[in-house]
Order: sequence, then C-alpha cells, then structure tokens
Amino acid sequence: MSKKIIIIGSGFGGLAAAVRLAANGFDVEIFEKRDKLGGRAYVYEINGFKFDGGPTVITAPFMFDEIFEQAGRRREDYFQMVPVDPFYRIFDHEGKCFDYNNDPQFILSQIDLWNPEDKEGYQRFIENTRAIFQKGFVELADKPFLKVTDMLKVAPDLIRLQSYRSVYSYVSQFVKNDFLRQVFSFHPLLIGGNPFDSSSIYAMIHYLERKWGVHYALGGTGAIVEAFARLFLELGGKVHLNADVAEITVQNRKVTGIRLRNGEFYAADMVVSNADVASTYRSMIPETYRRKYTNRRIERMRYSMSLFVIYFGTRRRYLDSRLAHHNIILSSRYKPLLDDIFHKKILADDFSLYLHMPTLTDPSMAPDGMEAFYVLSPVPHLGSGIDWSKEARPYRDRIMEFLEKNYLPDLRANIVAEHYIDPLHFRDTLNSYLGSAFSVEPILTQSAWFRPHNRSEEFDNLYFVGAGTHPGAGLPGVLSSAKIVENLIRETA
Repeated sequence: MSKKIIIIGSGFGGLAAAVRLAANGFDVEIFEKRDKLGGRAYVYEINGFKFDGGPTVITAPFMFDEIFEQAGRRREDYFQMVPVDPFYRIFDHEGKCFDYNNDPQFILSQIDLWNPEDKEGYQRFIENTRAIFQKGFVELADKPFLKVTDMLKVAPDLIRLQSYRSVYSYVSQFVKNDFLRQVFSFHPLLIGGNPFDSSSIYAMIHYLERKWGVHYALGGTGAIVEAFARLFLELGGKVHLNADVAEITVQNRKVTGIRLRNGEFYAADMVVSNADVASTYRSMIPETYRRKYTNRRIERMRYSMSLFVIYFGTRRRYLDSRLAHHNIILSSRYKPLLDDIFHKKILADDFSLYLHMPTLTDPSMAPDGMEAFYVLSPVPHLGSGIDWSKEARPYRDRIMEFLEKNYLPDLRANIVAEHYIDPLHFRDTLNSYLGSAFSVEPILTQSAWFRPHNRSEEFDNLYFVGAGTHPGAGLPGVLSSAKIVENLIRETA
C-alpha cells in the first residue's frame, strides 16, 4: 500500500506538494481550515467581483508547467497565463512614474528620463546580478539545506557575491539616482523583507522577472488554485475543508498524524505542513516534544511585516487613469518609512502602496462596465502593539482618500464592493505568528541553512513547504519548497 501523507494547509506550497506527491503514487489528503482552498491565495467574491486574496505577481511561469507535466498533463488545459507589460508602474511621491518590462532598451529609455548617467551603472548591475541569479535560484533554490556542511559549501560563493550587503546597498553601488535606487531595490518587500536588511541575494528577483517576464493568470490566481485542485482530485487526492488542525500527534521522533479541533484523529506516515512554521511548532506540537524549536527560540526569530489590504470594486471603469495592471506608489520617505514598519514598529502617517488593477488585463474579474482593485500597504506585525480593532477603519479611510485625491477621481462615491484585512486576519484566520504576512523575515541569518528546514530538525517525518521554510516567500520560492519536499520524501519512501 502507498504511504499516507497528510498536508496541512492549501496555499500554493501545499497544493504544489500535494500534486507532486500524488503524481508519485502517494496517498495524499489536504486538510484546510477555511471553507475553500488557497491559503493566502483565497478568493473573495463580493457583488459579482472576484478579488485574489494574496499573490498576484506570477514570475517563472515554467514552474507551474513543470508540475502539470509531472502529472502527465498540459498546464494550458487547466488555466491560461498572459504576459503583463509593463511589469510595474512605479510612482514617486509626486506622481511621476517609471515603467519597466524585459526589454533592455525600454528600461534604459526610462532610466534616461531620470538620470542618463545611471544607464551604464544599471547595465553593470544586471551583469553582476546574473551571477547571483545563477547561484541563488538556478543552483540552490530547489536544494535542501539540512546540514551545516550544505551551508559551508556555498559560503565562499555567497561571500564572493556580496551576500552580506543589503539589497539597497548592493543596488547603490551601480545606481546613483535616489528614486532609481528605490525602483531596483523594492523587490524584497514582495517576499516580506526590508530592502535595507535583506541580503543582496534577493536582488536576483529583478533579474528573474527580466528573464521570464511577469504574468497574469486569466481568472486571477484563484484560477490556478482551482486548476491545482482539479488536478489533485484527478490524481486520487482527497480534500477536507473546514478542517482546523489543532494538533500534530507525536511519538518519539516521529509524527503519527493530526487531530482536528473537533477531536477527529487522522493517522499518517508523513505530515507536510503548509501552515506557518512558527505556528505549526508553537500551536500544534506541545513544547515538551520540541528540543530546538522551543517557544523561546521561536519568539526570538525575526518575522516579516504584516499587511493592510483593501479589496474594492467600482461601478465605473478607470481606463483613462494613469494606472497600469501592477502599480507601486512610493512615499516621499523610503528608508525612514521602512524603519517605522520593521524596526520602530509604529503606524506612520504616510504609506507606500501596491495597487493591483486586474480588470485592465482581465475584465472578467468584475461585472460589465466595472473595475476591480486591491490596494496593499505594508504595516508592522502584531509585535508592535497596534490596536487594529481601533486603527483599521481610520487607516482604510486615509488610503482611500489618498487614492481618490491622486489616482482615482470620485473613488468613494463609486465603490460598490469592499472588504479589507489587517494583521489580526493574518494571525486569527491564517494562523500566522504575530500576524506576519510572509513568516520568517528573509535576512541572511535566516536564509538557507539558517531558515527552518524543509524536513523538520525535530521529527524525521515532518516536512515544511511555504514561505517560512527554504527558500522563502513568493511564488517561485514556495513552489521550489514543494519540489524539495517531494524529493526528500521520495528518497526516504
């Protein structure tokens, strides 16, 4: 009989692992706390609008193709992807914008508008970042770091590639204009990191985008969730919704199964957690069984910021606006605002925003003649002590007032659907420790071997996929973690 594998959670890491393992003939069951699959990629459906709850930027699309091919299928038969151009439209605090895509000449023409002298520096930046991409993504992203010797082997390369520098410091070697430094260093924020703290390894995200483009799944990222679910069921997998896992049961150095909040027990030969790593250890496994990941150690780790996200639909289209599909609107304060979010942990009066406008590419996300948006603001995690039961509504109002004044005329009078989430949602609904949106913060001392391992250091048959384990957050990261876990399980099965 094939071995029984239970997967806790159904984010992209859990779904990808489930499909990969089911395609290998394992008996796989997913247990999802919420009423539908997706994890952070949950879809909200309000008044005829569809809002992707979480990830919206698809890079390295071949990683999805690879999963379907492994199951003997064609990804195109399950969902469609289209390229987005520009990848992002990035606005400074005065509303001036910078577009970029994967056309080198176009990027240079955009740089020319801000500081012609930085064109040569940008070309050197790309050339140098190619080596980081080759090492960090091509060679290491789908390799487990289970032993300290795994880290020692790559240490010389990491030193040579200046991984001890922050992304912002690394970019600043090549680019002198302050706004352009922001344009080419913001990427760690997409995976929960501070550009002034995250290792320069993460500068490769810009290179990765240029290499394979930025894509959009027609029907939203929820269409990918549905495609994975359909494929998983075709492969014989089982899905349990509204199944809140209260405990991972343990015997010696093995996990034996899970117990749900309602008391039901399910035995397993292996458990794969796509739940938040800190919450998995802290909330699902009694501390008496944990030698390394004690509550004290978990509390001393650094966690990513949280997010405040507003999903809203309007009765009118904004086709005459200056907005693109993906927009980043930067505050006049770059480093000071990031200091407020990551270090001081205070809710500042200003904000930087990511504004998603999917109906520019895919009108099906809204009723005819209407527009769908989501706007995201990085905010401190719940270690800040901010009382979101009091602060959420005023913060929402400030953001909407700003958007109406600067980008979306008469916005508030035209809203016909709205929902927002704050750090309390990440803690209480998504079980994320401290309400962190991306789990463990991606700094050098919490990367690769220093990050919680894909196979638990505590239990031989407990595995982790998702943002909190190696290689980290973002769709390429969580899909890579699923590939790692598949290989580790196949080696031991």
